[in-house]
Amino acid sequence: MKFDRFEEIIVWQKAQELAVEMYKTFHGIRDFGFRDQILRAVVSISNNIAEGFERKGNNEFKYFLFVSKGSAAEVRSMLYIAKDLNYINNEKFESYFETSLSISRMLSGLIKVL
Repeated sequence: MKFDRFEEIIVWQKAQELAVEMYKTFHGIRDFGFRDQILRAVVSISNNIAEGFERKGNNEFKYFLFVSKGSAAEVRSMLYIAKDLNYINNEKFESYFETSLSISRMLSGLIKVL
């Protein structure tokens, strides 16, 4: 698997899409600590993929992919809180949760290939 730019990596594209959708959903939440934490976590997924790719070494890239997986898990953990606090409905919870889980699996696959 050879990429010339991180923008070509499908999991980066999916992580970007999730971040945009979650920004649209949570931008109006007045619980600033919660909002900022979940949005930092979701943006961290794609940002760590990009940063690791630019390091140009497979070992460093893998490290950043593991950090991305950690951020995806943090998003899922916070989604439970968002649902319990009624910041999102069950439909949004399921959608974001499944997308985050899919991203995590894609990251695992990329790590194995490297």
